[in-house]
Amino acid sequence: MPELPEVETVRRGLAPHLVDKRLVRVIARRPDLRFPLPEGFVQRLTGARVIGLSRRGKYMLAALDRDQTLVMHLGMTGRFTIEAQGAVEAPGEFALAEPADPKHAHIIFETEAGTAITYFDARRFGFMDLVETANLETTRRFAAMGPEPLGLAFDAAYLAHAFADRRQGAKTLLLDQSVVAGLGNIYVCEALHRARVSPSKPAADIGPRALSALVRSIRAVLEEAIAAGGSTLRDYASAEGAMGYFQHDFRVYGREGQPCPAPRCRGVVSRLVQAGRSTFHCPVCQR
Repeated sequence: MPELPEVETVRRGLAPHLVDKRLVRVIARRPDLRFPLPEGFVQRLTGARVIGLSRRGKYMLAALDRDQTLVMHLGMTGRFTIEAQGAVEAPGEFALAEPADPKHAHIIFETEAGTAITYFDARRFGFMDLVETANLETTRRFAAMGPEPLGLAFDAAYLAHAFADRRQGAKTLLLDQSVVAGLGNIYVCEALHRARVSPSKPAADIGPRALSALVRSIRAVLEEAIAAGGSTLRDYASAEGAMGYFQHDFRVYGREGQPCPAPRCRGVVSRLVQAGRSTFHCPVCQR
């Protein structure tokens, strides 16, 4: 599933084509994705102007001039293409080798600029919803969501409070969206390795110095991934169809059996399973 950097990459790709643009036509080729589309979905969007496109955790939020917000989640295989003047944007050597399958083109947004933005989702695990903007932060999806890991509210003091008296492993808690928003398996593995914190160490036992290092590592790995365009997962592409390429810089994720890249460490990257997810770590330098 795309994580925060992938969603942010998509948001940045979509923003120039959506923000301050009016939706002159909306096509829904099926009544549902993961969930049924909201009642009156097409009618409520047609003619609306997008006044902002933001991200909360792994969600994209398109604020409309009708005091409503379009909530979009990519699920596992959701992706967008942007077609303008007959050309589909897919820049650079990281472009998908094959075009998106038209049979999975479920939602199309046409703007006043003549741009067609198409949402594809082969497995239909993504979804779209429309909510009142004034009530957005109190809806069930966002009311209990933790702070953004790149925001000012996420610091060592916050993490110490969130980890206090918690015996779960650090990785398990960092994947909890009520603790911190948007983190997923890949970047948590990478951040824990950089901070030299064991993924299975009880969160309450992590000291102040390690918590500070962990916060810095989380910020760094996310910022680097966003700058690089996110990670390439199967079926995942950025808004323009370009594949992310931060996976070339993975230190531990997917590198089981390889030497640990940490300076002066002679360990070997190992894999363990936590809550059904693969965790890659170095048992020597992550303690």
